[in-house]
Amino acid sequence: MTARIPMKTPLVEIDGDEMTRVLWALVKEKLIQPWVDLKTEYYDLGLKNRDDTNDEVTVKSAEAILRLGVGVKCATITSNAARKVEYGLKNLHPSPNATIRAILDGTVFRKPIAVSCVRPTVSTWKAPVVIGRHAYGDVYKNAEMAVPGPGRVELVYTGEDGTEKRITVADMTGPGIVQGMHNMDSSIRSFARACFRYALDAKLPVWFAAKDTISKTYDGRFKEIFNQVYETEFKAQCEKAGVSYFYTLIDDAVARVVKGEGGFLWACKNYDGDVMSDMVASAAGSLAMMTSVLLSPSGAAEYEAAHGTVQQHYYRWRNGEKTSTNPVALIFAWTGALAKRAELDGLADLAAFARGLEDATVRAIEEGDMTGDLARLARPKPARALDSWEFVDAIAKRVGNSVS
Repeated sequence: MTARIPMKTPLVEIDGDEMTRVLWALVKEKLIQPWVDLKTEYYDLGLKNRDDTNDEVTVKSAEAILRLGVGVKCATITSNAARKVEYGLKNLHPSPNATIRAILDGTVFRKPIAVSCVRPTVSTWKAPVVIGRHAYGDVYKNAEMAVPGPGRVELVYTGEDGTEKRITVADMTGPGIVQGMHNMDSSIRSFARACFRYALDAKLPVWFAAKDTISKTYDGRFKEIFNQVYETEFKAQCEKAGVSYFYTLIDDAVARVVKGEGGFLWACKNYDGDVMSDMVASAAGSLAMMTSVLLSPSGAAEYEAAHGTVQQHYYRWRNGEKTSTNPVALIFAWTGALAKRAELDGLADLAAFARGLEDATVRAIEEGDMTGDLARLARPKPARALDSWEFVDAIAKRVGNSVS
């Protein structure tokens, strides 16, 4: 047996929930540990453990990423009333992704994983659309309230010196709901810088889209800061590299995207990026065919599966069924993290392994071995769809052949 590839510094490994947790262990066992002497600092972000630790484990995992520089994260459940009952939770905690992103103050970049046998449903696309998603604030750090009856709702700012500003949100004529959101100039500025740096590295045009015609102050501030950063820090570099930048309204951007050729970086506010990345992934083939990396201004990186925990498949697996759940996003989260660790630690063999595992995964699909979500779309159609275990074994066989 070939000696396993050594590592110097551990990855931060963040485990998750439901079907993706099952596949997470499978991917490690079959596709990584046979060839890599894997070193990780492990954090269990399964829903019950987050509740048992009062969500402290989530904070510690984010701090570990800042300390060690690279993390890899499984998909996790964001608790709601139904999950509270199902899992017997004490509390409803915020999205673990939102918590980690706030601590890292990063930007999420998501890119479809292309395979030749699956054509995008947007027929004009010739190159991937990359989503750059701001990862701080907005609805994910909101404050909200159910209003019991008539009354005035106000937004109040009290400065450190005691000065006060207030505006009326609404004169409520009966019961209703209210919500407050915030963002920080410093975080918006980091977001803009991250997008322009990514675009320069990838040689991609940059689109930034918001809705400043309606949200004149909030979205208007995003537009203003993006323009400032471009004009004062990146314009000369972008022009020299042939990287263009323009701002447009979010609804205009959506119309342009579905009629365009792709091949650009679409910078989006937090919620817009959440929605549009799923749209882009689905149009490219499957939600499971998308890479996702959170880049912090400090240089730390967290690679994650950019989809949910596949709840219904988990219930079927729990009843003894082997499901045909696509693990490609999980695999590419691991390969992205291993490649970044290799880059930081100067490990050429580890970098080559990460590239090889990605190539083996794509090759398996293009040679007809794939899960059900892709089998429905592939041309030519495969003889049959594989379950997740068969698919992982098909990849493992190709990796084994390439390293033996």
